Amino acid sequence: MHRRLRHAVRPLSDPPQPPGWNHRELHDILPEVPLRSAAVLVGIVERDEGPAVLLTQRTEHLTNHAGQISFPGGSAEQDDIDSIATALRETREEVGIGAESITPFGYLDGLDTVSGFNVTPVVANIDPAFVAVPDPREVAAVFEVPLAFFVDPANLRFRRMEYRGRPRDIVEFHFGDRNIWGATAAMLLSLVRRMEAVT
Repeated sequence: MHRRLRHAVRPLSDPPQPPGWNHRELHDILPEVPLRSAAVLVGIVERDEGPAVLLTQRTEHLTNHAGQISFPGGSAEQDDIDSIATALRETREEVGIGAESITPFGYLDGLDTVSGFNVTPVVANIDPAFVAVPDPREVAAVFEVPLAFFVDPANLRFRRMEYRGRPRDIVEFHFGDRNIWGATAAMLLSLVRRMEAVT
């Protein structure tokens, strides 16, 4: 499966450019101001039973995305030279995993969010010996989900919700008692679709 994953992602020489792959679907509900650049780390951990995806659960007291499941990541800062730098910095700040334990090897297509970001997903291997030290101000838990779980179509769900006066279909994955939805689920579905396209 990992070979398929490596062939499915965009190479490091081809980072995605705005707008996001979902821009057309969101064009009428995106903020009128330019979207801010952000990046997340889609971290792959090689385990004996197969590759797993590293995820976090946000703390409940945050102003935005409280309690939600997400990838480590956030807004680009002025000193970040590129999306990889943003993803590595945010991963270190949020979960305490340093760049020495992370090997980026590709990108997923960029994603626009209704919260006003254009997000670049950076796909990387994480050393299985990593020790997470989550920032308690932002991260309540760090956990892994087998990549095979997301690849299995039986685990994919769609839900319709209303946002700014119009219906939207959102993606969900229910893993145990955790509901992975929104932008994180959309990026995971993008990864799955790219893997399915690899022959």
